[in-house]
Amino acid sequence: MKIKSSLCLFVFTCLSGISAYGHCQVPCGIYADQHRFEQMLEDQATIEKAGKMIAELSGKNDALSHNQLSRWVATKESHAGNVQKVIAEYFLAQRIKATAKNYEKQLVCAHAVIVAAMKCKQNADGDSAANLKKAILALHKAYEGKK
Repeated sequence: MKIKSSLCLFVFTCLSGISAYGHCQVPCGIYADQHRFEQMLEDQATIEKAGKMIAELSGKNDALSHNQLSRWVATKESHAGNVQKVIAEYFLAQRIKATAKNYEKQLVCAHAVIVAAMKCKQNADGDSAANLKKAILALHKAYEGKK
């Protein structure tokens, strides 16, 4: 009976689409900090392009433009969420340590990235995307000075 219920739980978990995001949190000790910053900057570039495409498509009335407009909005939202997820699940949960000599600066910078990503969800302007890039780079600078 115990094996059957364990098997059922395993199958349910596999089929339910539940995913673990961010690095494994085992802890395995395998980290790719620079990769995470590059990933966030790639997300930011996508958000910036999405904002431009949203502005371009929003004045059009054909069905294809409406379809593409909604896809760009969804893409912008998704990439801003990716940035927030990396900050929360990778940097805040695992990498920013209370023992770092500039811990408070890292926290302030990480919070600024999360807020800037939120602003990108709320807006489609170039300023929001530019502010997100600045926030990511400021966190990178504070994080690299963690030693």
